[in-house]
Amino acid sequence: MTGAVAHPSVPHDQAERMLLVDDDPRMLSSLCELLQDIDCQLVTANCGKDAIEQLKKYKFEVVVLDLRLPDIDGHAIMDFILGNGIDSTVIVQSGNSGINSAIGALKRGAYAYLRKPYQTEELISAVTNALQKRRLEAINRNISWRLECSEKLYRYLVDSSPDLIYTLDAEGRFTFINETGQQLLGYAREELIGQHFSFLIHEEDKDRAHFVFNERRVGERASRNVELRLKCRDTDMQERVFDTRLMNIAFSSMGMYALSSKLKAPEFFGTYGVARDITERKRAEAQISYQAYHDILTDLPNRILFRDRLELALIQAKRNKSELAVMFVDLDRFKIVNDSLGHIKGDELLQQVATRLKENLRRGDTLARFGGDEFTLLLPDLRTREDAAAIAGKFVESMQGAFALSEHQVHVSASIGIAVYPDHGETIDDLLRHADMAMYQVKGTGKNGFSFYDQSMTDASFQKVDLENNLRRALDKGELEMYYQPQVDIRSGKIVGAEALMRWNHPQRGLLSAAEFLPFAEESGLILPVSDWMIRAVCQDILAWETAGAEPIKISVNLSPQYLDRGDFYKKLKETLLLYKVAATQIEVEITENVCIRNPQHAIEQLNQLCELGVSVAIDDFGTGYSSLAYLHRFPVKTIKIDQSFVKEIRSDKGQHPVVLAVISIARGLGLHLVAEGVETQLQAHYLERAGCAIMQGHLFHRALTRDQLTQHLETSPSNLLSRAI
Repeated sequence: MTGAVAHPSVPHDQAERMLLVDDDPRMLSSLCELLQDIDCQLVTANCGKDAIEQLKKYKFEVVVLDLRLPDIDGHAIMDFILGNGIDSTVIVQSGNSGINSAIGALKRGAYAYLRKPYQTEELISAVTNALQKRRLEAINRNISWRLECSEKLYRYLVDSSPDLIYTLDAEGRFTFINETGQQLLGYAREELIGQHFSFLIHEEDKDRAHFVFNERRVGERASRNVELRLKCRDTDMQERVFDTRLMNIAFSSMGMYALSSKLKAPEFFGTYGVARDITERKRAEAQISYQAYHDILTDLPNRILFRDRLELALIQAKRNKSELAVMFVDLDRFKIVNDSLGHIKGDELLQQVATRLKENLRRGDTLARFGGDEFTLLLPDLRTREDAAAIAGKFVESMQGAFALSEHQVHVSASIGIAVYPDHGETIDDLLRHADMAMYQVKGTGKNGFSFYDQSMTDASFQKVDLENNLRRALDKGELEMYYQPQVDIRSGKIVGAEALMRWNHPQRGLLSAAEFLPFAEESGLILPVSDWMIRAVCQDILAWETAGAEPIKISVNLSPQYLDRGDFYKKLKETLLLYKVAATQIEVEITENVCIRNPQHAIEQLNQLCELGVSVAIDDFGTGYSSLAYLHRFPVKTIKIDQSFVKEIRSDKGQHPVVLAVISIARGLGLHLVAEGVETQLQAHYLERAGCAIMQGHLFHRALTRDQLTQHLETSPSNLLSRAI
């Protein structure tokens, strides 16, 4: 059944039409009553079939569509609109609280999505805005072919522009500036007209500004996107989107000419320009640059920035023939605190430690978080070693007081190693290595103190040789084994994949995690045979699961950059897959963002070969390294993994976590899969699921499992798999 209500002031045959589609008669009646004052003819349909018939017969400016209809799904009606090229703006209303229906509607071009129940103002605003948008589009189309435009419409378009639009006379004085420009600069039109442009320009930019504001070229040669800083008047206007007196602007300008009755050539009479406020963009770029060189947890310089500053300090020390000191600070008992109280409390402890250490710095010193619970300190212009000893002593003393972590009072101390240039080394690596040796000397002799490097400490290098020999024996004796951390689809409770994790069953030290020996394997070159063993072990386990009748899942394998760089990497992997008859589609290679930066072209070639083979590629720890959207386009990436450091920050179900949401948005926009790492609480799982990430791994679901343990879980029902997460 259909009905129509026409506004009395609009002729029936000329009125704009709006189609209201809902299977609830009361809802249709309410909609008609609510929208009766809209300058539009209202037509109703109580089922999908009637809606499609109306769409075939009439042109509708706006369609207010309920997704849940008794005969035809609302998405299908939107498909009909798209498939038949029907020019209607669709506003969707739905009682479905799930995100998929909203995504489906928005993908089909919905202008707005209103979740029932909603405020009446929301619908009126959406309809009004939709009609206004269509009318503006119609006006703009009309303008494009009309040769003349009224001054009123011209003013409207210029003043409604988000850009600053201006004209100057031949002497550089303002003759026009639009309302946006007045709002951005904080000046009224009367204060700007007749003023020379130079009073707005930052002193350091005046030379460049002279060419932009005095531009006489036109066409391709005119100025484009020249960045300048303008001085803005402080204002309380609501339209202000910045709170500083300097605004970054990207200018494009060209000369204006008029025909002269006296001169044959056109006469220059001024400059026309368009400028866009890029203050927020510049701030975002500065923030990204800052984060690339600073630790996200402690806000200290990170390893990269520390090495840069140490390099500059070494150059200056060589020139001045002066000394400098490098300290390596490692927290004692941190692992105990982290394991007993959890990573969140461990992070709070690191933040408090950083605060205490900073209180003891001199002007010009650099304190950095080197990684984990390790800090480094650069002391340039060292007068005597006693100065370094005094600061190290203050560091040790500052650790004496208890650290308050909510209801817990914890105590940690610091072991500090000191290396002095030039006696203990003349390069960055030598100084860091020797400071590290001195730190381990302190740890080995009781901790909670400091020590200068001594030549005798080189004996510690023999320990590395011993570790290398033990690791080689571990490969031969089968002491390495694979564990797997399941990746769970929280919607179904099903294990859909697993991350392969290596363990060393050390005969004296027990079960060691990869973090305890793989860094040394990287340094010593053993990472290549260790990685070969890992790929063989993973393929053997996949074959064992297949033999046991388990449902196939994708296994994610972390590969070292060194392993990717080897010339026969692709050949080795392909031969191993063929040997164990494992489908390449069951393997996913995880790489870090640093791999993308280090040798991008080589990495792209290697990974493209893998993709041709059927192996997929994931970016691990996304957002913690050299994040670059450009590389996501160039690399054949299928999956982004949200780093656990971001997941840990999810401590409130109602809070905003922009980094997590940004990563999810990037993945959606690029059509990539998402996996969240380190999910430890129900709150984190629920937040991530609502945000659009359904695949997760972490202790909330499973710790790392052996092959046999994972086999048992693959045979377990989905409801049991989620029992700990619900």
